[in-house]
Amino acid sequence: MKSSEFEVYTRRDIEIVSGTGARVKDSRGREYIDCIGGIGVASLGHGNRILAHALKKQAEKIISVSNHFYNDKRTELAEKLTGLAPDSLNRVFFCNSGTESIEAAIKFARYATKKHGFVCAERSFHGRTMGALSATFKEKYREPFKPLVPGFDFAEYNNFESFKSKINQDTAAVIIELVQGEGGIYPADKTFIKNLSMFCRENNILIIIDEVQTGVGRTGTFFTFEQYGIVPDIVTLAKGLGGGVPIGAVLVSDKIPGMPGRHGSTFGGNPFSCAAAVTVIDYIKKESLIKKVSEKGDRFVSLIKKNTLSSVKEIRHLGLMVGVELFCDASEAVNKMQEMGVLAITAGENTIRFLPPLVIEYADLEKVAQVLTEVLRY
Repeated sequence: MKSSEFEVYTRRDIEIVSGTGARVKDSRGREYIDCIGGIGVASLGHGNRILAHALKKQAEKIISVSNHFYNDKRTELAEKLTGLAPDSLNRVFFCNSGTESIEAAIKFARYATKKHGFVCAERSFHGRTMGALSATFKEKYREPFKPLVPGFDFAEYNNFESFKSKINQDTAAVIIELVQGEGGIYPADKTFIKNLSMFCRENNILIIIDEVQTGVGRTGTFFTFEQYGIVPDIVTLAKGLGGGVPIGAVLVSDKIPGMPGRHGSTFGGNPFSCAAAVTVIDYIKKESLIKKVSEKGDRFVSLIKKNTLSSVKEIRHLGLMVGVELFCDASEAVNKMQEMGVLAITAGENTIRFLPPLVIEYADLEKVAQVLTEVLRY
């Protein structure tokens, strides 16, 4: 299949053209259960009529407003996000993607602390633009674009002493995912996170939690940090927030002073994207999706564990963020699942990652577990 697009992706040889709920169809009319969801983006599924109606209504009203002016929809979204967050996270900056949210967080941290260093985790993935890439661990992503932004160091995930040893007087912030997504679906240990948070508080170091993939209900709470008993200084969101419409957000505490004229975004906080995010938040609340996410994730994992699969090394999950680690390369299993009507993606080399829409039906999860079992038995 040929395209005039510039080649930066390794694409599969199918063309997705439509979708409903957690199912999509290709240009030949074949249907698949979508457990990629745009890599955690399609939180409300595909073809959601309530989201489509809200976007139509906003497009007919106004799509773009310069950030030199206030806008009702942008204000509404900011109030909803800060209302869901702890009181200390009382302001929001809007951008267009996860990597942009990380770039903003890096700048905010340096501006607030007048320090330059960041400690990130091994296996971390925070984005592909230069600052976010500097916070990303894997050399495969980093090497072709060096020199990167200086000041970034890496410590062993879930190892407090390792992080402590990397922090110094020039450390502005720690940047960490509470579930490493691209790294292989590794949830953080709660004791580790509490100790790290306490240490940073005592030493005036900011905590930046990257919730780009874990946020907006994906793991069973709106913010995953709610499950860890901490309150970060900066939180980044994107992916599922717009239900498929590009948007990013950075929530900050009073430790981050305003900085007019020193950062911005042409498209960030546009009324169209904000209308999408407002609708996503309202729909999640109305349909009690967050409670169902935990139930669905647990059910899916229990279905997989019912079978003895010698090729499975470990299953890790939090809500509907599920990783099945194999003793071998996971790409072959992913390809076989596609042939059998299920779309999944790898995380690292050996882990199959499942990020289905939050609205996926139990029957579809059962089908996915059945297909996975059949693929891994042979």
